[in-house]
This record gives sequence, structure tokens and C-alpha cells, in this order.
Amino acid sequence: MRKRLPPLNALRTFEAAAKHCSFKGAADELCVSHSAVSHQIKKLEQYLGVELFVRVARGVELSKAGRDYYPTIRAAFDRISDGTELILSFKAPGIVTVQVYSTFAIRWLIPRMPEFQARFPKVMVRLHTSQSDVNFEHEDVDLCVLIGAPSHTDLHYDYLFSSRIFPVCSPALLNGGIRLEQPQDLAHHTIIQVYPSEQDWWVWLEENHVHDVNPNSGLQFDSYDLAWNTAAQGLGVALGMEPFINRDLESGMLVEPFSGQRVFTHGDWYLACLSEKADSKEISTFRDWLLQEVHQDKTMSQSRQSPEVKIKE
Repeated sequence: MRKRLPPLNALRTFEAAAKHCSFKGAADELCVSHSAVSHQIKKLEQYLGVELFVRVARGVELSKAGRDYYPTIRAAFDRISDGTELILSFKAPGIVTVQVYSTFAIRWLIPRMPEFQARFPKVMVRLHTSQSDVNFEHEDVDLCVLIGAPSHTDLHYDYLFSSRIFPVCSPALLNGGIRLEQPQDLAHHTIIQVYPSEQDWWVWLEENHVHDVNPNSGLQFDSYDLAWNTAAQGLGVALGMEPFINRDLESGMLVEPFSGQRVFTHGDWYLACLSEKADSKEISTFRDWLLQEVHQDKTMSQSRQSPEVKIKE
């Protein structure tokens, strides 16, 4: 006979809320809204037919039933966690999973990977591209390249570099019949937007005092690499980013219409991993190699601001 089990999501929510004795604390831990926590607790209470929390002026407290139930649920989740860690410890050694943005992978990292594999043949890199940052608690990723600022106390951050952004277009578009001599002229051209990084265009426009251009009104793509390839076809003006755009500028495939008007993005580039894993063999091998490659890349060091790595409280 199949055993009766309450909804597992509701149980997970109860365990978190009981641990913190707070719906808000549970919401923060599970990365959901306060109302979602309340809904799951109510769902579990209806299933069990008992009240698990007592609502008081300052928040919630466990009821007698909740106090009796919590140790059992906590022990169950602890056993699941221990079993999961045991299984994960059996996975093949030498594998490091790295998540990066697609443009970083295509334009910078992948061309350097043969050198890494030649130097460290026993370390296998599993490369994953995404436009979103990693949730290390729920995703099987060892290292992540991200743009922003240190914000989690349980993560180890290594500063990589800082990027400047600036408009780029094809030579044919620049020399065409529609003027593109000053930033205000962008109002008469198609803007190519990278929607996961839509704030970048707004940053550049604001820094250059351009207020009559809507960067979300033109073509939209999910990566800078696609945006630059489209701009090279003469279909609009994209936003270039150091150092990844350099080869297109050097080849003449793209040109910079407004020289001397580059601005730094809001946020720097970092390599992040869980602090508890920062010194593991495979992760530290890849970290040290990547940091060395960045340091040796003059196109990155030219834009380097070298901020002190601090965690926001």
C-alpha cells in the first residue's frame, strides 16, 4: 500500500518557515514571495487538518502541532540532503562546470580552451551558457562569470575586468544617407537592443545626455554576438562592449561613430563560486588559469578598474 505523503513543496516551505519561525525568512531562503509561503502553509494545514502556526502580532509562532511535527520533517530533509551529498560525491572526478554568458564564451573563452586542455588534460570543463546568473544552491554549477557586484556572503568573488560600452555600426550605414555624426542622430536610426542587458543602452544614453532615443523600439536579440553580426549587415546601430568587439573594429567590419564617448557599464565582471568549494582542486585550477589569462589580455587590462571586492550587507 502506497504511503500517504503531504505535498512535498508544502513540506519544504513548512521546514523553512519553522526553522526561521518567520514566513519572511522562509520566503528569502526559498526565493519566493511571502504570499507563496502563506499559501503553501495553508495548503499543508488543510491537508493535515491542524493549525501549524499561530499568528501573533510580531509574526508567527509554531503551534503545539507544529512543534511536534517540525523535528520529524527536519530530520527527513536532513536525511535527503545527506543522501544527495553521498550520491554527488560519486560523480566523476576532474569535471568543473562553468557557466558564462554566450558572448564571453564565443568571443573570448572558447578560443583559449585548447590551451587550457593542453596544460590540464585531467580537468574536463563542462561549459554552460546562459544570460541569467547562477543560483548555486539549486544548480549544478561550480563557477560562474557574471556582471554586477559581490552580493552574497556565501560566495567567493574574483574581480576580472570592467567593460566600456559604445555604439557601433557598419561602415555602409555610417556613410549612408542618414546622418550619424552625434549621439542625438541615433533617433533617426534603428537601435539594436540586447534585451537581457537592456540597461546598457540606457546607461550610455544617459551618460551622453541623449533623451529622445528609445533603445527598446528597434531590433532585439538575446546576445551581444547576434547584435554585432546584425549591425555588420547594416541593419542598425548596436552597442559595442570591450573587449569582445575589438576584432570587429580592427577588421573594419564595424566602426565606432562617436569616438571618445565610451562609458563603463553599471557593474564589473567577476568569477564566482561557493566559498566552501573555492579551494577544491579542479575549481582552483580553472580559477587560477582564467585569472592569469585575463591578466595577460591587454585589451582587458586597459579597461581594468581593479575595484576592491566587498560584499554588500
